[in-house]
Amino acid sequence: MTVFDDRSPIYRQIADRIKADVANGTLSPDEQVMSTNQYASFYAINPATAAKAFAQLVDEGVLYKRRGVGMFVSPGAREALVSDKRTKYFDAVLGPALDEAEAIGIDPKDIFEFLAARTKRDPK
Repeated sequence: MTVFDDRSPIYRQIADRIKADVANGTLSPDEQVMSTNQYASFYAINPATAAKAFAQLVDEGVLYKRRGVGMFVSPGAREALVSDKRTKYFDAVLGPALDEAEAIGIDPKDIFEFLAARTKRDPK
């Protein structure tokens, strides 16, 4: 059974999955992750593919390697990933939505009122 799709390279899907686990707190700072060989065996993929994903994550500062021990989640990785996701959200989702609202004549005051009402309805 495969858990990967054909939309992007498998190494990128592995990296994205690990980043998501770090961002949502499933993987904690300094927590050890599966080795590349364990990952390859578990998901029935080439170890070089897993190694490429792990190398990318090390380059991005999400993981760090302890020689002879394995790969671990970098301290601060969650905060960096969440910050990056927030920036991308504002750029890719909220910015275009506000541009569209302006284009169709929605007053910013109406947007604030909508958000205030939505926040009261869905407290978190």
